[in-house]
Amino acid sequence: MELREGQVAVVTGAASGIGLAMARRFAADGLKVVLADVEEGALDKAAADLRADGADVHARVVDVGVRQQVLDLAESAYDTYGAVHVLCNNAGVGSGAEGRMWEHEPNDWQWAFAVNVWGVFHGIQAFVPRMIKSGQPGHVVNTSSGDGGIAPLPTASVYAVTKAAVVTMTESLYAHLKAEHARVGASVLFPGPHMLRTGLWESHRNRPARYAKERPRRTPYRSLDQWESAMKAAGKDVAFTPVEEVADLVVDGIRADRFWLLPESEHSDAQIRARAASMLDRANPSYLESFILD
Repeated sequence: MELREGQVAVVTGAASGIGLAMARRFAADGLKVVLADVEEGALDKAAADLRADGADVHARVVDVGVRQQVLDLAESAYDTYGAVHVLCNNAGVGSGAEGRMWEHEPNDWQWAFAVNVWGVFHGIQAFVPRMIKSGQPGHVVNTSSGDGGIAPLPTASVYAVTKAAVVTMTESLYAHLKAEHARVGASVLFPGPHMLRTGLWESHRNRPARYAKERPRRTPYRSLDQWESAMKAAGKDVAFTPVEEVADLVVDGIRADRFWLLPESEHSDAQIRARAASMLDRANPSYLESFILD
């Protein structure tokens, strides 16, 4: 798909991190941007900063886990700009789950699925029919993660399961769009290849009361800085991918109509091969042994 000045891009989770980087990149290319985020203060600042740089911005507070709010976002975007050409279902959260899966609180799963899975589904249903009907070129980007989307991450199983679901949802969306001969493409994004400095580590700050934890955490939440310090204290180096590189990957992928927005990585490639080999050999998942031994 050719990205041109005057087109409209909608980005959820746009107040910080990957979402804000994508919005900035779209705006730099002359697109009008619709920012959606659950955190009002951060959203207002992101919109103001983009406008100060000359961008045409429409911002709206949205909890993507609430279907009506996403439908209202679509109405607002079309009322404001009359069209949507790019949709980035990017909003995501961790879960705060501790311990083994059978010890998890149901609300940890409910919240993560509401945002990471239902949020993507709500975005598809709110925008894609209009994007198809317009007859104009369009593209949908759904944000997954290597943690789950490529291989399981048992130490963050709730998050990993939701991100695996996003991959399958996007594969299905791609097939449905092709079956309709739509001029709308689809991609699944795996941010990376290294760690990213985003607000995901502190997503518990926006956890709705309806998904509140039923019992206190056994251990306090750790910020990204605290985790990085712990890794360095253990003698482990941590590499980070700038969010701007992820935004570049997205734009390049949309232009090339590329489904897998998967940066080159020896680690990810090894995970993919190991998992595929296990399935093809009907063998037990030896690639999980490092977690089993923990």
